[in-house]
Amino acid sequence: MLEFTADAVVRADVFVSERAGMTRSAVKKLADEGRLFCDDVPVKAGHMLKAGSRVALDVPPPRPVRAQPEDIPVEVLYEDGDLAVINKPRGMAVHAGAGRVSGTLVNALLYRLKSLSSINGEVRPGIVHRIDKDTTGLLVVAENDAAHLSLAKQIAEKSCQREYLALLEGVLREDSGRVETLIGRDPKDRLKMAVLPAGGRRAVTLFSVAERFPAHTLVHFTLQTGRTHQIRVHAKYLGHPVVGDPVYGYKKQRFDLEGQLLHAYRLTLTHPRTGERMCFEAPLPADFAHVLEILRNERG
Repeated sequence: MLEFTADAVVRADVFVSERAGMTRSAVKKLADEGRLFCDDVPVKAGHMLKAGSRVALDVPPPRPVRAQPEDIPVEVLYEDGDLAVINKPRGMAVHAGAGRVSGTLVNALLYRLKSLSSINGEVRPGIVHRIDKDTTGLLVVAENDAAHLSLAKQIAEKSCQREYLALLEGVLREDSGRVETLIGRDPKDRLKMAVLPAGGRRAVTLFSVAERFPAHTLVHFTLQTGRTHQIRVHAKYLGHPVVGDPVYGYKKQRFDLEGQLLHAYRLTLTHPRTGERMCFEAPLPADFAHVLEILRNERG
């Protein structure tokens, strides 16, 4: 039984998904089975919690993980039995999805690590947060349920800091700033996300310019929330999409790239068992570094 105390007026599924590191659909499924409680009373996923409400989720014992181990190369920067920090390459999905059942980071981790947390079920064992298939860089994986809950809580409370570098099209006018919008499914294309006037989820991104070029800007981003495609959508919202982005970027691209130049380069967290503050960094992938070299040579 997972137990939490609500600290604001919020939907039960939203609150529990963020605190437990679970998907909202997983929380809803358990709520539909009568396993979600507010002050000891079963409630539906959409129930509005009040500050101080006691929330409990009865998670059944995990069934055997169905994702299969695969001997896929993956760079593990750190691993200790509680957590592992991975430097994910471009082109690798984090977990199985529509039409994709193998070749994912989960498949690689099942082969490489002795155990993974069970909270996110059979398809996404160990996964606390994600980065897009064609985004490179760091993410932390939980090797047991206690570590998973701690890491998910850190992400929800913003004490786990996730920092990115992205090369944007054009010259960003501001040196730094904060973007706060609502993000949800694009009503014109359900495969995309978009900034919405109403009805989406709150998304907050901090940014600062790292380096300027005549027609591009290297920008440092820090996530305050973790919405799908958040940095890519906010970059487009600023009028400067990420270079190489096949979904939100320019149709005509100068560089021959296999995905957006967006890299999760730094991850700072508190170890769930020892309480030690830990910081990890991953160098830019070769294609990203090569484009920067071209731009620096042109700038002179």
